[in-house]
Amino acid sequence: MLILIVATGTTVRLTGSGLGCEHWPGCTPNEFLPAQGFHSDVEFGNRVVAAATVVTTLLLAVASLFAALPRAVRVVAWATFVGTLAQAPLGAITIYYDLNPYLVITHLLLSLVVLGLGVVVAARGAGAALGLRARQLSGFLFAAVTFLVVTGTFATAAGKFPGSSGGKYVQRVGTFEPSVALHVKAVAIFGAAFLLLAGWAWRNRVLWLVRGCAALLAILIGQMAVGEAQYRMYGTIPWWVVLLHVTLAATLFAWTVGLVVRVWRPAH
Repeated sequence: MLILIVATGTTVRLTGSGLGCEHWPGCTPNEFLPAQGFHSDVEFGNRVVAAATVVTTLLLAVASLFAALPRAVRVVAWATFVGTLAQAPLGAITIYYDLNPYLVITHLLLSLVVLGLGVVVAARGAGAALGLRARQLSGFLFAAVTFLVVTGTFATAAGKFPGSSGGKYVQRVGTFEPSVALHVKAVAIFGAAFLLLAGWAWRNRVLWLVRGCAALLAILIGQMAVGEAQYRMYGTIPWWVVLLHVTLAATLFAWTVGLVVRVWRPAH
């Protein structure tokens, strides 16, 4: 659900539906359901998915109280719910300020934060941490993936998709080419961090980490392929290609967080 809400929120932006419902929680001042129309349907559909995500994370948090989990994991489960719930008023504020790009960026980054927290709960292990070098490399990998998704968010904010249709101008953040150049550097840093951790896992025959790194490599290759196609087709790119790129980015981030958690607390 936490990946799905990133995808539906991205769809809202890419289809220009960001102001399809200019009120919250209903679409119009006097009606809860949207009037018939593509943009209002897309925006309202995202709100429905958001509500389902809030309920799902609440169930996760409540279930953590009845499971044999450390107190810290329960705190993370509740933080996942609180962060997801906070998306609702943040979305309303973003609409009120006509899709201020910094609020839109905050909206997406908060989605990734709660996604990471949810993965921490799901990937919780019970074994002893791996060696110091593995933990250092995994920390480098986490910093690299964070830099990667942040620069990708700013590259999208500088791109061609405005977030809203109609006559309202939606401000961009920066310019496209420099933003993409920085994002490419972030990809290179992430690749270097990945190779270092994968090399450590192979040399020390930590097979579960080797398999995890292999899966991460597959996601990364897919992400880079879509990103390259996206850049080459920039002037005529269909919006769903960008949607695929962002969804893969969320998946890459989630998988990386899971690997890092397992390095620090591997399962028995």
